[in-house]
Formats: sequence, structure tokens, C-alpha cells
Amino acid sequence: MIDRLQAVEDRYDQLNELLSDPEIVNDPKKLRDYSKEQASIQDTVEAYRQYKELRTQYQDAKSMLDEKLDAEMKEMVKEEVHELEDSMEKLEEKLKILLIPKDPNDDKNVIMEIRGAAGGDEAALFAGSLYRMYSRYAEMQGWKTEVIESNPTGLGGYKEIIFMINGQGAYSKLKFENGAHRVQRVPETESGGRIHTSTATVAVLPEAEEVEIEIHDKDIRVDTFASSGPGGQSVNTTMSAVRLTHIPTQTVVSCQDEKSQIKNKEKAMKVLRARVYDKFQREVQAEIDQNRKLAVGTGDRSERIRTYNFPQNRVTDHRIGLTIQKLDQVMEGKLDEVIDALIIEDQASKLESGE
Repeated sequence: MIDRLQAVEDRYDQLNELLSDPEIVNDPKKLRDYSKEQASIQDTVEAYRQYKELRTQYQDAKSMLDEKLDAEMKEMVKEEVHELEDSMEKLEEKLKILLIPKDPNDDKNVIMEIRGAAGGDEAALFAGSLYRMYSRYAEMQGWKTEVIESNPTGLGGYKEIIFMINGQGAYSKLKFENGAHRVQRVPETESGGRIHTSTATVAVLPEAEEVEIEIHDKDIRVDTFASSGPGGQSVNTTMSAVRLTHIPTQTVVSCQDEKSQIKNKEKAMKVLRARVYDKFQREVQAEIDQNRKLAVGTGDRSERIRTYNFPQNRVTDHRIGLTIQKLDQVMEGKLDEVIDALIIEDQASKLESGE
């Protein structure tokens, strides 16, 4: 571990020199890449330097025990040695986690897609509830939410809603939300007061930049059509809605939320790029998963990951066996307890597997 930490510190020092090089300063791409790399290892380097300082203090204190000291002084030194050992042990655990290779997508914005699945109108209402939950969570994190495409129902739900969350580290927090979410509650559409079970699916895609996924114009078919949703006088009169088809992967994205065709195309392109990038990533991940199985993954879309039981105010994450009686708070966007538990479990499983 020390060898790996020393290599990280050496690289950090090298990056410091590179970022002072006029040639690098005048190259925007290299400057951005090196700055990003340095920022990604800064916490590790600071913790390692703190660890080295503690180790020096520990060695000095241990050597003092070999000297002739009076009983009171010896006891004080022993206590200091014990405290330093505790501090070093805690820091070692932190360093192990910091050395886990970071997901290259962790710092990215996300595109979330929520769809009502089994349960008809109630599933669409639940999709709306999930959208509000994630929107409130994003707001608490200081992130911004922007709807890209929506297919609302008359009851206030959504057959489908696609939205973007812009914020530092959004993907690192939300990537474990992929999968099928199940709700157990008395629907607003049910007059008899019976508990129904419905599901909605959530997909979380990291935003892909143009430099990461190259999509050629010749590979995209662009179709325009009249908007069919809310939008005032322009609905059904202007060809503002856009449908993009990525021919090699047969990925299709539509957007009609904006009155401007150009804006709809820009939004659709963001989703298209993210979906194609996600498809390629999942193909690579499938090969990795054949060799090892982690306790927590970013989830198959069809996998049931969580149940929201309204009568008992209970939410259960089935992947890690977590149950909390705070569903009312969770639906208000207070997701930290669930998300932090998933992150800790993922870190623990990666440490155990030696990844």
C-alpha cells in the first residue's frame, strides 16, 4: 500500500510541475486533463502526507521508550504511542478506500430516465413521485435539474420523464439508483382503499462529452414532427419536435419540450450521446462481471432494487438488506442515509475482492 501511495504522491508532484509549464498552460485540453487528474488524487496525497507525519511522530515516540525516563514521563510517552497507533490505524483504513480506483464517470452530470412500468395509472403516478424525490434531493445537494422530455398523464404522473441533473459528483451519488423501484400503497385512483403494488424503472446515465463518444452525422437520422404536448399555439402547427436515430446501435431519442427545433435537437443529442456511451460501457462491464461479482452494482434495469411501502412508512433496499422507517422523509428527497449505505457497501465489497 505504501508503494502505491508513494507513486500517487510522485505523480501529484509531477503534475504540479506540468501545470507550471508554459507549453501546458497554453494547451487548453492538456491543462484541463492534468488539472482534473491532480484534483482527483489531491485527497489521497494529503491523507498520505498526514500519515507520514504521524508515522514519524510514532517512531520518535517509540525510540523515547528506550531512553531512561522517570515513571511519569514513560507513562506519558506510552499514552502518546497508543494515541498515535489509533490515529494511524484509522488513517490506514481511509487510505485503503482512497486507493480504490475511482469510477471515471463519478464527477459527471447525469441524465435520469424514469418510466412507469407495471401498474397502469398508479405506476405513472409513482414515476412522478420518484421524479419529485430526485428533484428535491438534487436541490438539497445544490444541483440543478432540467427536464429534457416528458410524457405526462392527466392525473399528475408520467408515463416517461427524462431529465438532467447538473452538479459536481452527481453520478457518484445517483449511479446505484438504476433498476426497478416497487411501490406498495393505496392509489389515488382506488376508491376501495386496497393496497396496490406497482413499479417504475429508473435509468441513470453519465453525461457523455463529445471527446468521449464520437457520433458521426452520417450515422444519425433526423426526423422532425409537430409537438403533441403542452406548448400553446405552436402545438401541432410547427415542426419543432425532433427524433434522432443512431443507425449503428438503433438508439432512438425524441424531444419536444422546447418550442425551438434547434433546442430540442440539442437536448435530444445529449440524451443520444449518453445512451450510446452507456451501451458501450455496459458491454465492457458485462465482460468484467463475468470474472467477479460485487455486492452492489449500477444495476440491471429489470432488477428490483427497492420497495417503498407507504402504509408502514418503510423503504427497503434489497441489494444490501437495508430497511428504514423513514419513507415520508425519503420521498421528500432525504436520500442520504440510503445512498451513503450503498456507497459504503460498494467500497467494502471492492476492498474485499481486492479490486
